[in-house]
Amino acid sequence: MITVHHLEMSRSQRVLWLLEELGLPYELKVYPRDPKTRLAPAALKQIHPMGKSPVITDGDLVVAESGAILEYLMERYAQPAAQADAPAPTQPGTPEHLQCRYWMHFAEGSLMNWLVMKLVFMTIPKQPMPFFVRPIARALCKQVQQRLIDPNVAGATAFIESHLSRNAWFAGERLTVADVQMSFAVSALMARGDQAARCPAIAAYVRKMEARPAYQRALAKGGPVIMSS
Repeated sequence: MITVHHLEMSRSQRVLWLLEELGLPYELKVYPRDPKTRLAPAALKQIHPMGKSPVITDGDLVVAESGAILEYLMERYAQPAAQADAPAPTQPGTPEHLQCRYWMHFAEGSLMNWLVMKLVFMTIPKQPMPFFVRPIARALCKQVQQRLIDPNVAGATAFIESHLSRNAWFAGERLTVADVQMSFAVSALMARGDQAARCPAIAAYVRKMEARPAYQRALAKGGPVIMSS
């Protein structure tokens, strides 16, 4: 039995979605975030030394990191899709396989780091601090966002919008594990209030993704996807 050690409002939601798409049985253990720090609880360190989510156990095997977990599940359990629209392994050497691999790496390597930094620098000015420090913190965080974070987020967003305006899914015409890996990032992008109007292709993609029955089941079990600032 696969056990998913799921931190609420985290990347772990991607693992639940893939498991639901593949129709695999699993046990779900939900870990609440610390209400003050929003960090993972210490109990996760009993599962993996890094103490972070997502992490799964499959028998005696422990697998951590989103991409590694998704690839493990696809390699170990994915079969030729019983349903035409269920994710199936891509064939090495094909354009679909190369696109799938690219977006698997893009999610964490080129996008999520900037989105996490955005959340952090939006949160810092709201933390307890001496009143005379707050204007300095607010100004500094604003400058970092405007000069460094926002241009990188905007560039990545435009790139994704262009790609999805020409492709039904990230790797082409059918759902792949790349869509599962990118799901958290595009949901985070759409959480910004103005993005739906500015990025119609991404907005349409998110609606299509969220309408999938497997996604809905994962959401019902795992809870909300995005942590607010």
